Amino acid sequence: MSEKKLVMIDGNTAAGHVAHALSEVIAIYPITPSSPMGEVADEYSAKGKKNIWGTVPEVVELQSEGGAAGAVHGALTTGALSSTFTASQGLLLMIPNMYKIAGELTSTVFHIAARAIAASSLSIFGDHQDVMACRQTGWAMLASNNVQEVMDLAVISHAATLESRIPFLHFFDGFRTSHEVQKIEEVSYDVMQKMIDAELVRAHRARGLTPENPAIRGTAQNPDVYFQGREAVNEYYLKVPAIVQKAMDKYAKLTGRQYKLYEYFGAPDAERVVILMGSGCDTVEETVEALVAKGEKIGLLKVRLYRPFSAEDFVKTLPATVKAIAVLDRTKEPGSLGEPLYEDVRTAIGEVQAAGKCQFKDWPLVIGGRYGLGSKEFTPAMVKAVFDNLKNEKKKNFTIGIEDDITGSSLKYDESFQLEDRDMHQAMFYGLGSDGTVGANKNSIKIIGEATDNKAQAYFVYDSKKSGSITTSHLRFGKHSIRKPYLVTQADFVACHKFTFLEKYDMLSNAKKGATFLLTSPYGKDDVWNHIPVEVQKQIVSKELNFYVIDAVSIADKAGMSGRINVVMQTAFFKISGILPEAEAVSLIKKFIEKSYGKKGADVVKKNIDTIDMALAGVEKVNYPKTTDSKLKMLPAMTSDAPEFVQNVLGTIAVNKGDSIKVSQVPNDGTFPSATTQYEKRAIAERMPIWNKDLCIQCGQCTMVCPHAVIRAKAFDPKFLDKAPASFQSADYKTKEFEGWKFTIQASAEDCTGCGLCVQQCPAKSKDDPNVKAINMKNFADHRAEESANWNFFKNLPDPDSSKLNLSNAKFIAMKRPLFEFSGACAGCGETPYVKLLSQLYGDRAVIANATGCSSIYGGNLPSTPYCKNINGNGPAWSNSLFEDAAEFGFGMRLTSDKLAVYAREVAETVKGKGIAADTIGRILANEQADDAAVAAQRADIEKLKKELASSSDADAKELASLTDHFVKRSVWVIGGDGWAYDIGFGGLDHVLASGRNINVLVLDTEVYSNTGGQMSKATPIGAVAKFAAGGKSTAKKDLGMIAMTYGYVYVARISMGANMNQVIKAFREAESYDGPSLIIAYSHCINHGIDMEKGMTNQKEAVTCGLWPLYRYDPRLATEGKNPFQLDSKEPDYNLANFMYKEVRFKSLKAADPDRAEMLLKKAEDKVRRQWKEYEYLSKREF
Repeated sequence: MSEKKLVMIDGNTAAGHVAHALSEVIAIYPITPSSPMGEVADEYSAKGKKNIWGTVPEVVELQSEGGAAGAVHGALTTGALSSTFTASQGLLLMIPNMYKIAGELTSTVFHIAARAIAASSLSIFGDHQDVMACRQTGWAMLASNNVQEVMDLAVISHAATLESRIPFLHFFDGFRTSHEVQKIEEVSYDVMQKMIDAELVRAHRARGLTPENPAIRGTAQNPDVYFQGREAVNEYYLKVPAIVQKAMDKYAKLTGRQYKLYEYFGAPDAERVVILMGSGCDTVEETVEALVAKGEKIGLLKVRLYRPFSAEDFVKTLPATVKAIAVLDRTKEPGSLGEPLYEDVRTAIGEVQAAGKCQFKDWPLVIGGRYGLGSKEFTPAMVKAVFDNLKNEKKKNFTIGIEDDITGSSLKYDESFQLEDRDMHQAMFYGLGSDGTVGANKNSIKIIGEATDNKAQAYFVYDSKKSGSITTSHLRFGKHSIRKPYLVTQADFVACHKFTFLEKYDMLSNAKKGATFLLTSPYGKDDVWNHIPVEVQKQIVSKELNFYVIDAVSIADKAGMSGRINVVMQTAFFKISGILPEAEAVSLIKKFIEKSYGKKGADVVKKNIDTIDMALAGVEKVNYPKTTDSKLKMLPAMTSDAPEFVQNVLGTIAVNKGDSIKVSQVPNDGTFPSATTQYEKRAIAERMPIWNKDLCIQCGQCTMVCPHAVIRAKAFDPKFLDKAPASFQSADYKTKEFEGWKFTIQASAEDCTGCGLCVQQCPAKSKDDPNVKAINMKNFADHRAEESANWNFFKNLPDPDSSKLNLSNAKFIAMKRPLFEFSGACAGCGETPYVKLLSQLYGDRAVIANATGCSSIYGGNLPSTPYCKNINGNGPAWSNSLFEDAAEFGFGMRLTSDKLAVYAREVAETVKGKGIAADTIGRILANEQADDAAVAAQRADIEKLKKELASSSDADAKELASLTDHFVKRSVWVIGGDGWAYDIGFGGLDHVLASGRNINVLVLDTEVYSNTGGQMSKATPIGAVAKFAAGGKSTAKKDLGMIAMTYGYVYVARISMGANMNQVIKAFREAESYDGPSLIIAYSHCINHGIDMEKGMTNQKEAVTCGLWPLYRYDPRLATEGKNPFQLDSKEPDYNLANFMYKEVRFKSLKAADPDRAEMLLKKAEDKVRRQWKEYEYLSKREF
């Protein structure tokens, strides 16, 4: 056996490590939660790491998962060893090629982080729905249960596929295993070399197509031989189980870790057995161990080889004494007799029994159940309930972990049932997304795992919003093996990294008696007690907690860390817990800081290290009283004015108690109410904007750039000030539209994220102090109460008459209520200001098809949704289908709008001809709806028409009543990011633009796959480092706008809010007014760029100034007038790309890592910018 090397890694890294070592060509495409596997492979190759044959694998990103599968198929067909990684919808896109690969008996392994499939809703979390959709493709399927197994079975899969010529799907649970960090033994290259037969590799290569020995593959066959061809592969599948077991046995000799196709664990005389695959096996195993020790006759059968399913091997693994079996599937197949594993188990037992080969005389009871869909928790308490069901009720087709109060499928379980911890230390850390909590805890568990002989595990839970939301880190470590693929429920240590979380989240319910509680607090040890809710006080007292505080935010600010308190809290954790000697812990923290943040520059490393000493000195122990007399109480998840469904259902989800929601409470078709973010009041900002009325020039720019629509402007009659709070500010309105009125800019304190974009954008400065502007960031806690009261007053002021608002000017758009507000986007997001603007201009009649990505997550993720309604109840109708089909999805919406509008007019003419509502119908049909006022008039007439039609019994009148909504001209928009528009959705986008239909497309171009973690897209510019481009992108950004212009009848605009706000407004108005397809490509700064998000609009401006983002508009209407349709809207650049690029981590990290390559790519980028400007300039000046 080779020397052991213990490492702290997650499942994705384990699979990526093996795949890179055993492949020559790897084709990748990002999809959560499998993307890190591709990132590992790309980074390895970028650094020149070689595979076991001494060559660096070729790692390439494709435009989609289907493309990646096609590239792998091509590589395999010509003799390379090739692999890929995917999940969920991505795996489904690979299925056509999977049939081909299996049909051609081609050896390969696809590594899958198994994930839920989008049905009535999208879920990025883990179950087996995706892999079960592949069980008919002819691929062998091998399941890993934990991180160690991922590494081991990955090697076994690669070995077995070469010998069997059957392709392998190696899968493990998405998130639960793919992202869980465990201390495992890394398989060495030496072991892998011994596992892979060189002759089989050469045989695979020899089967590759070559012109030196030409052959034909992929022929078209007729009915006479196709059937025979499909049956010709049977002998290969019959051999697979033995081949896999042989590989497992060989691996055991090399490593000491023995695996079986089907493995039994439990009492040898068990009467009740549970069968399942994946991470749940570990939960069942530790529960079985505990219950068998108490005399229970129970057991577990782990299925590793699911396809081909070897009935004999499976049945002989069962104990002869078994009387009842529960088969657990982590998937859902509506309408079937049972889920796949259940059906296979029944069939296997039946066939083996019929053949007289069973070791048990009587047919055991076999029942099936479902668990863990979408990463739903699966705990020992649930396992016990499954075993109890086999003894008691014997409910069939059951569910566990939910309450099904409709069909009654669910099993009840005792939530208080816990297993003994056995000297294990468990910790929970509640952080604010982007504050560095998760990254710090990844480092912490690695420090513990590497610096001590403890076993260690870490898992991280994120809520549904982007950065700026709650994250929970679950850490376990101790002397015994950890088989706990579920969340911590008995914590020895709890840390809360955001003080206001105490208002809504139950931070301490999982704290053990006598546990330690660390709170980041603006209040010191002597003051904090009276500033926390009484419910929290009661828990601290009753659980006798050791209570510590630290003002982490102030410490981070002093070090210039802009709210990133991760190292402060990490240092405090090690100081308080005493896991390591303080000096050793500090040394290791510094080491990991350099490793984690070295790419971001020496200044970032220094700032992080500077916080350590301050953190050590800043920890204070609170000697609290035994009385709980706080006047503060925890706040409801949603405000009291929220509708019942929002309070009871969405509110429960909002405070991380969604597991308690019953089946009957969830909409059965996935339709949820809009306009619910207004009730959430997250209160996550440390600073908030305060208006200075004396300096304000009433330009509206602060409202335009506000990513979360928390800053609003209104002009109003001064009579309303009679009831204003004392602190409410107003100024005289400056121009004639609302002469004599007052004007206010107001921010919603509890909805603000504290990004500061508004202050950076504000042009009005004090003459005495240029740092003082018309809007300034102030301490949130100091101003929260009065500004919340001011907001409540402000929002109820009447909106100004929209007919007086010139919506070509930011000043007036600022006073148009946005119909997109308080989203879960990152603080300082560069995308959302464009979406908000769209909602202000056309939201009352917009229908939106949204591609999967950031804009669908912050736009439509539970518990609350930001698209809202105006005072009349009108607002955007929004839906997300998939990642790849947004353009086609929106096209279908356009077709519906057009067809039903025509049909409505046809029916209206018929009804009018009958003398029913003739005058009203006449006005409706004549209204061209050229502006907001005309649309409002149309809606008024429609309401009148509905009343007139209601009184008629005429059949045509009833038909017309169902069509009245279609008399309002609809504004159809497709929204998506560059990953969709430039890559996976480009084919559909191109077709929809080519259709000539009146559809608008808004591309939010962050130049990277933002939602999946920052992978390269075809929009990524030269020289940028991204995941899947670890060595810096060497090819130019795709010119999507220029491609669209070639049609000649597509309106195209390239815009940047930070560079030219007026051009942005003009582009939106022109695009909507154009009766044909339009494409707006909007520069959107992003947290993945590695910038100070507060200066995002400045970055946008600099991107234009240096020439990386020229502004233009292409309006086909001008060509019909004999004018040049192409208009350049930015000046000739200064070509100083370095000044812009090296302010962003995505560029400067390459300069630090490889200066020569960075310099070469900079020169290449400069040449590209100069050439592109000349091309654009030529187009703008040409004769037309």
